[in-house]
Amino acid sequence: MFSELFQDAMRLCVRCARFVTPFQLPHSRRRLSHSSTPDWPDYGNSVLVGLPAYLTRILQSVLNAAARLIFHLRRSDHISDALVCLHWLRVTERVEYKIAVLIHKVVYGTAPRYLGPLNRVADVSARRSLRSSGTNRLVVPPFRLSTVGSRAFPVVAAKIWNALPDSLVSITSLQSFRSHLKTFLFQRSFC
Repeated sequence: MFSELFQDAMRLCVRCARFVTPFQLPHSRRRLSHSSTPDWPDYGNSVLVGLPAYLTRILQSVLNAAARLIFHLRRSDHISDALVCLHWLRVTERVEYKIAVLIHKVVYGTAPRYLGPLNRVADVSARRSLRSSGTNRLVVPPFRLSTVGSRAFPVVAAKIWNALPDSLVSITSLQSFRSHLKTFLFQRSFC
């Protein structure tokens, strides 16, 4: 079901873009592509976490088609430079970015209550004091089902949050966190 939905969405976007492209000026193509394509992969990121690689490639091809539309590139041209110029993250990094921002809101208390609480390592009672108790890391809860359990929000949230560097996790301002997070993911993806 997901694969058919993604393939249909990709075909529709590419067909519409090819039909409209010859009649537009370059700056209007850029505005059209910015206003329509890059936002819709961000909806429902919790569903897109742990998506199989073949479905992620379909979503990525839609973003690549939008970048080709803006820069008038052929299908055989490299797309990485266009994505860098547009400051667009790849699909996997976009999903990770949105989830990490949501986790930041939960950890610092600005998210709705139904998303939390997430347990910090420092809050876990232990016989001895751990080195990790001074950090801002989260406890990864146990899960039973390997297919669905590993994609549950508390599990994914803890894994994504713990994979971020300490300098990034310790930022309390949401705006500053978003900026540094995008820079971190951008450098990890393209450098």
